[in-house]
Amino acid sequence: MITPTRYWYLRHGETDWNRQGLSQGRTDIPLNETGLEQARKAGGLLAQEALGDLRISRIVSSPLARALRTAEVAADALKERYGVRPVLTMDVGLEEVCFGEQEGCPMGEWYDDWVEGLYTPPGAEPFAFLRDRAVAALNRALTEQGTVLIVAHGALFRALRSAMHLPANVRLPNAIPLVAEPPEVAGTPWNLKLFA
Repeated sequence: MITPTRYWYLRHGETDWNRQGLSQGRTDIPLNETGLEQARKAGGLLAQEALGDLRISRIVSSPLARALRTAEVAADALKERYGVRPVLTMDVGLEEVCFGEQEGCPMGEWYDDWVEGLYTPPGAEPFAFLRDRAVAALNRALTEQGTVLIVAHGALFRALRSAMHLPANVRLPNAIPLVAEPPEVAGTPWNLKLFA
């Protein structure tokens, strides 16, 4: 169960493998030029929107290069706005899912079955394991005071959606910040607000 606390979430910017429709998983693919520009735009949106109760005091990122670079760009934009850079840390629990033998291959019909828990590619992490890992990492980030920005990955957010009582298999675009608000009644869907 996710600690009922508001948080920001940002998926990393585009990589060449995103553009080609390939499964990245743990393969550490860097942002491409489009991804860097998306990260800058997301940082600008955060600097504009993350004010008052939504002000970001900390950023917790996946250690994979595409997420960490996106987090660094966002932190720099927030520093310009706030006058101080939010503390940026990494949590290995926020790494993208391991897709096993599917990494580097085109996304296919197997993906829907994986999200539903009906199939796991050889060498891959089952969706239920990803969900447990993602919730644990998010809860670690939510233990400290202040509003946190999580910078991570698409499949990881699908797992968090599942834990937030939302349809899991919904694609989160690259580098579009969102705020996740807990429900008033436990066990009901969280509210998500995207800033594009």
